[in-house]
Amino acid sequence: MDRQSSEPTFWEDLENSQKVLQKLKHLKDKLQSFQALESSYEDILAMIELAEDEQEAESMLEEALFMEKELNSKLEEMLLETLLSGEYDGNNAIISLHSGAGGTEAQDWVQMLYRMYLRWAEKKGYKTEVLDYLDGDEAGIKSVTLLVSGVNAYGYLKAEKGVHRLVRISPFDSSGRRHTSFASLEVMPELPDDIQIDINPEDLKVDTYRASGAGGQHINKTESAIRITHIPTGIVVSCQNERSQHKNRDTAMKMLYAKLLELQQQAHKDKIDDLKGEQLDIGWGSQIRSYVFHPYSMVKDHRTLTETGNVTAVMDGELDQFINAYLKEQAKGNK
Repeated sequence: MDRQSSEPTFWEDLENSQKVLQKLKHLKDKLQSFQALESSYEDILAMIELAEDEQEAESMLEEALFMEKELNSKLEEMLLETLLSGEYDGNNAIISLHSGAGGTEAQDWVQMLYRMYLRWAEKKGYKTEVLDYLDGDEAGIKSVTLLVSGVNAYGYLKAEKGVHRLVRISPFDSSGRRHTSFASLEVMPELPDDIQIDINPEDLKVDTYRASGAGGQHINKTESAIRITHIPTGIVVSCQNERSQHKNRDTAMKMLYAKLLELQQQAHKDKIDDLKGEQLDIGWGSQIRSYVFHPYSMVKDHRTLTETGNVTAVMDGELDQFINAYLKEQAKGNK
């Protein structure tokens, strides 16, 4: 006899098994990391004891101090992971960058941020996949959506949600004037397949179009790209990375579920019909971080007051100082 439709299929069983194995591997990795810290601590103590009896005590103590610095750095990283206690913090992340005030300059800024987050993900060992991509009118990117896959990707990247402000001499201004540009970053967790939110099909407007730009798999050939608008909330999601229109629709629906779930959690209500999301303008007064290239070099987070003068390193993906500071502030209940 055939199995009932409610029973899991072979492929669902396989996928569930893979998820269990991934969680098991993550737990083993955490245990090994803790054991490595414990071993390093014991090595430092042993070296200090030896230094008391050795003629080369000074050099041994210097090495012990170096090992202590490395140990503290790894311990700090492990402690930060304990702050990622949200229900979906361990999930993959879907991030969307949108250009704001500033025209071509803002679209170029989106492309710079896009590169910055790709570099950050690479340093973290995360995989990235372009889900949607819209080229700028003359240069840069109007909007781009990325799937960032890896343990705690959402837990870390949720700290980056908001408006990012750029101040620099514009390469698109022949007069060499200073310009201020804005871009917004949306972040949501990739939800498990078993999470569903009741959506009335009549509340959805579905448009198809031809894939274009860096995210398109077969550009200008078929209308495989999908754009879904949730009419009651005004939420718009789109996907164009797959060859199949059906797969793009599935991905877009998962993105819609994630956004609606986020709204539901923010509003603390049970019904989607009652939800209204707060949308900040992508412009003055709403930025979470400023990146100043001129007349001086500085990146400053306005929520935690964390700042650095090494703009080049930040644009190359060195974001952990800002992310870590935000997570610590959030853990204190200040955010």
